[in-house]
Amino acid sequence: MPYPARLLLFFCLVVLVESRKPKMRRWTEQLEMPKASHFHKKNLDMTKIRKGKPQPLLRVDDHDFTMRPAFGGPAIPVGVDVQVESLDSISEVDMDFTMTLYLRHYWKDERLAFRSSSNKSMTFDGRLVKKIWVPDVFFVHSRRSFIHDTTTDNIMLRVFPDGQVLYSMRITVTAMCNMDFSHFPLDSQTCSLELESYAYTDEDLMLYWKNGDESLKTDEKISLSQFLIQKFHTTSHLAFYSSTGWYNRLYINFTLRRHIFFFLLQTYFPATLMVMLSWVSFWIDRRAVPARVSLGITTVLTMSTIITGVNASMPRVSYIKAVDIYLWVSFVFVFLSVLEYAAVNYLTTVQERKEQKLRDKFPCTCGMLSSKTMMLDGSYSESEANSLAGYPRSHILTEDERQDRLVVHLALASDSSSSRKKGLLKGQVGRRLFQNTHAIDKYSRLIFPASYIFFNLIYWSVFS
Repeated sequence: MPYPARLLLFFCLVVLVESRKPKMRRWTEQLEMPKASHFHKKNLDMTKIRKGKPQPLLRVDDHDFTMRPAFGGPAIPVGVDVQVESLDSISEVDMDFTMTLYLRHYWKDERLAFRSSSNKSMTFDGRLVKKIWVPDVFFVHSRRSFIHDTTTDNIMLRVFPDGQVLYSMRITVTAMCNMDFSHFPLDSQTCSLELESYAYTDEDLMLYWKNGDESLKTDEKISLSQFLIQKFHTTSHLAFYSSTGWYNRLYINFTLRRHIFFFLLQTYFPATLMVMLSWVSFWIDRRAVPARVSLGITTVLTMSTIITGVNASMPRVSYIKAVDIYLWVSFVFVFLSVLEYAAVNYLTTVQERKEQKLRDKFPCTCGMLSSKTMMLDGSYSESEANSLAGYPRSHILTEDERQDRLVVHLALASDSSSSRKKGLLKGQVGRRLFQNTHAIDKYSRLIFPASYIFFNLIYWSVFS
């Protein structure tokens, strides 16, 4: 077949196929229509097929929510309840506390009322809060606070058909607590978290505890390392500002009792042991100077370290704390034990010098021990006189010794009355105490412990 004839035949076939395509497409659609309709029924998206704009249940855009509900009328009541999740920390140095809580507000806003036969309430997250009116409650005397935002803002808004609103937030707040440390560490502290409206006075907004004392709930697992939580309770008062007026203020009050056992182990017991350790020097020989001096200095330095460590963890208050009284009295006892040995050592030195002078003046003691030689300035005891009996009186009593007021009695007359001896002994008790250095240590062994025990009885009866 010639080429022009083949070209004409091909053109006719193309025209025939194109003319039959619409009919073949209709046949294909009719064959696949049941399957497609089943697919669309199963994955129906009402937002795409609904005609016109859907009508929202909450008519947020129809009202001006910059004004409070019932604007121009009586004050809107806003109920509050709180659930305390945890007390995170109590700081004595900064005088503050950190608390995590669920704060809930209840009020009625008729602008949010809606008609619904199936929904008892509608719940929203924090995005709707920015479009409606909410109470402007803040924490008085707070230093820092924030709303938890993991994984989203911990805010819940629940609206009921009659316009009742529940607004809940999870907040961590750090607030001031005026603490009194005059009885520290045997103290109890009362702190309060205060809530108040920032802009609305009591004529526009009335804050109140929704269920009275039952408005405050606490987690049973709340515990602190240093404190025992004794009581949680709520109160409310009016606060006045000279430039703005009266405001309703709500208080969350809680009382804390400090655990004493930690301070007994870390402060009181070490201080008491240091005081008792300082008494050991009273039983050490007065001639052991290095032992008694090193023991006294060690106890004094240890007490200074204990006092410094306690004050480092406390605020610099201008009044005296209970622990300061105990530590400083203990320090005084330790310091006095050091001074006691200083007095013993000084008097011992003075006595040895006098005995040396006496030996130099009377080189011949006729076999007497130096310890028997007494310098009593005209006084004597019966035992000393009897021990020296048998030596001639004229050997010692010369005119020069009388001028020096140094008399050594070597014998006693057999007819001396006992009453005269007792009178001389009573008159010389005070002088013999200072001349006999052993007596100072002996009396210190009784006076120091008795005085410290008496102080402890008074201290614990007053502060405990």
